[in-house]
Amino acid sequence: MNKFKASILMLAFFPIVCFSQETEKKISGYQFTTVKELPVTSVKNQNRTSTCWSFSTLAFLESELIRMGKGEQDLSEMFIVSNSYSDKADKYVRTNGNINFSPGSSFGDALTVIRNYGIVPESLMPGLNYGEEMHTHNELDAATAGYIQAIEKNPNGKYSTAWKNGFKGILNAYLGEAPQKFTYNGKEYTPKSYAQELGIDPDDYISVTSYTHHPFYSQFAIEIPDNWRWDTSFNLPADEMMQTIDYAIEHGYTVLWGADVSEKGFTRKGIAVVPESEVKNMSGSDQAKWLGLSKLEIDTKIYGMNEVAPERNISQDERQIAFDNGQTTDDHGMQIFGIAKDQNGNKYYKVKNSWGISGDYKGVWYVSDTYVKYKTMNIVINRNSVPKNIKSKLGIK
Repeated sequence: MNKFKASILMLAFFPIVCFSQETEKKISGYQFTTVKELPVTSVKNQNRTSTCWSFSTLAFLESELIRMGKGEQDLSEMFIVSNSYSDKADKYVRTNGNINFSPGSSFGDALTVIRNYGIVPESLMPGLNYGEEMHTHNELDAATAGYIQAIEKNPNGKYSTAWKNGFKGILNAYLGEAPQKFTYNGKEYTPKSYAQELGIDPDDYISVTSYTHHPFYSQFAIEIPDNWRWDTSFNLPADEMMQTIDYAIEHGYTVLWGADVSEKGFTRKGIAVVPESEVKNMSGSDQAKWLGLSKLEIDTKIYGMNEVAPERNISQDERQIAFDNGQTTDDHGMQIFGIAKDQNGNKYYKVKNSWGISGDYKGVWYVSDTYVKYKTMNIVINRNSVPKNIKSKLGIK
């Protein structure tokens, strides 16, 4: 996503972040009441990087650890990023430059890194070795891209034994060297043994999507540049994908959410909607309120969030058309951790973002179920959070 782009003992002692179960303060024209909410760790800030895929995956896994009774953890996003970049550089060279080499990536990439390399606490690899207090990867991204593009041209006629160490040297200079062994809370670990003690098993998680250019209930690799590992997703009808999200939340599991946030309706206020801007498509009561307004007046009212606007009805075909014509793009990864309703009874998902304490709700977004149905690229969930009837259709246990 590149546009914006503990252990059995208690290993960390931070308060778990829980948001009010009561009605949230009314901001603009929206008033939200929480229906269901699951514990999450504190909101992080990816700042000037395209590493939402790492931040959101670890936010999701940190909630999984809370659910599993392992306490609150703070895991290193930059450990994931460093190992991912190394793997991507290797594949870029092996494919003669025929994969996307950019800082964006996927949830599946982060899970693969944990499977192959493990994980470490944030305190052991914060990834800020370059004179900044917050993550700022413009220079790092330019340096790694320039280096690997030069290597792929194979100027010696064969690849040297040094290029991988050279690439790793750039990563280590900026992000720090990933520890091979470390002592944490009085016990010695490797990154893999630490992940094992936490109980993180990447094979517990599956990706789900919903597009009609592949058969439903099959698996396919979503055709987007950031899916450079070519990980596969299970393909469900949109209504069953939404049912799966609701079932997970109701049964205590949060959801990783990959989505297009370039839409005007994904506001920086902390609200995301798909407004019905055509008055003729609105219901009678709504239509009466909006008749006679110009397009500019309608847009101003809708995107100013001054009142709850009617939303479009999204079909499976509309999802597909938006993906096929490039209107739905691979933008951003976040974590769904709850359900809320506005004052009119409309349903929203509570979403933890990684843009720091931003927006009107301090890093949390209220995303309408219409927006989620329309603009979801894929979700990642614990396989145990899938409804039994859908599991059966997918052939998973």
